[in-house]
Amino acid sequence: MVKLVLVLGDQLTPDVAALKAADPGRDVVVMAEVREEGTYVPHHAKKIALILAAMRHFAEELREAGWTVAYSKLDDPDNSQSIVGELLRRAEEHGAEAVIATAPGEHRLREKLTHAPIPVEQRADDRFLATEAEFADWAEGRKSLRMEYFYREMRRKTGLLMDGDQPEGGKWNYDHDNRKPAKGDLFMPEPRHHQVDEITAEVLELVEREYPDTFGELRPFWYAVRRRDAKAAATKFMKEALPQFGDYQDAMLEGEKFLYHSVLSMYLNIGLLDPLELCQQAEAAYRSGDAPLNAVEGYIRQILGWREFIRGIYFLDGPGYTERNGLGASRTLPGFFWDAETDMACIRAAVSQTIEEAYAHHIQRLMVTGNFALLAGIAPKEVHEWYLAVYADAFEWVEAPNVIGMVLHADGGMVGSKPYAASGAYIDRMSDHCGGCRYRVKDKVGEDACPFNLLYWDFLLRHRERFGGNPRMAQMYRTWDRMKDEGKDARQREAARILEKLDAGERI
Repeated sequence: MVKLVLVLGDQLTPDVAALKAADPGRDVVVMAEVREEGTYVPHHAKKIALILAAMRHFAEELREAGWTVAYSKLDDPDNSQSIVGELLRRAEEHGAEAVIATAPGEHRLREKLTHAPIPVEQRADDRFLATEAEFADWAEGRKSLRMEYFYREMRRKTGLLMDGDQPEGGKWNYDHDNRKPAKGDLFMPEPRHHQVDEITAEVLELVEREYPDTFGELRPFWYAVRRRDAKAAATKFMKEALPQFGDYQDAMLEGEKFLYHSVLSMYLNIGLLDPLELCQQAEAAYRSGDAPLNAVEGYIRQILGWREFIRGIYFLDGPGYTERNGLGASRTLPGFFWDAETDMACIRAAVSQTIEEAYAHHIQRLMVTGNFALLAGIAPKEVHEWYLAVYADAFEWVEAPNVIGMVLHADGGMVGSKPYAASGAYIDRMSDHCGGCRYRVKDKVGEDACPFNLLYWDFLLRHRERFGGNPRMAQMYRTWDRMKDEGKDARQREAARILEKLDAGERI
């Protein structure tokens, strides 16, 4: 009996679980571009184009490998515009009574498939290095879940950067070596840019026509949409940027969008690259003397440690994770998150490049836009939906725990033991944004004081009952307590002024 094999837009891997369980001589692969998936948040135009173009190329790859592929284009007049609707249409067309699927990376789609009016077998996605069950076993009985300890288990499991049963170099983590501010005279390679072929050109025209009002700039479009091109991008990173990645992974520079970052996460998250292969490539660069240990360990930790840990958190906590709001934040997301119309140079830079590229690196997301949202008390669900919409690598399993947990500390401390709250001093130390900013990062109060400075203290005071006893934050509360009353009053007054302007929609 014919079965349908569902392949989603972030499952573009030849040996993905559903394909491994199917028979290419009998079964029919179903791939569908549907409006429902492109509009549940206002996805960046480049993100939509990346996924659709990569899907079309992957469908050709499957056909060349002998599969029958039933592919629904977005503008097909018979397209039902939903995943379940297309499964039902193709089932009737091919006489199929069952579907094999790789479990989607978000609860929303898993629920849709579970309740579809056709039997859908959801097979575990084995493209990750830790299964959901393995993570749950690791987490069981622990008072706190910390990435560092999970990461060590993953190093032992994979053997990556291990010297027998000990970590290479004698330490598990070289993060203290990886926090150097960058200078503008450094040579910084660009990520690999790829030519637009006929298939991708058709997709770009489709996105312009079908999503005219969505977020972000579609052109120029330079992403890889084929496996071989994504692998070429990875090779370029390993050769040109990985050696300096560790030193400058937390740095930010005005006018420099990429520095030494890989810009590979969007390819990894849609299935064009394999996480273990990337880690092995990085390790090989260290073993051959082409990249230092601090860079390679830092890069591997992002994939083997953080990426796997975050996915584990998402599925461990269940469908309610995106509703968490442990700090009771309720402020509306400011308009400058969408249009970059702000006098804060750091946020303007991060949001502007997000508009242009559907990309910002992890420190821009965590310590600039995320830090502002945390300090200002922006509602977590609004922030979560913004990150999910605007970044090409954002899928809920990876985005939600990073935002709800790490950025906003809204999950009650599942992801981190303290919030990543910081004043403008951190941004000044790690970037050159402050030198050209309308605000003065050295000013603690007044019209010219950096909003991050003022909102930082306001955040600490709002949540003193919760964080006052946190040993990692106690020093800052002691600093506050030593301030003179007039200094305290001025900071509180100025913070209130910033928040009032924010609520009124005035330019900040």
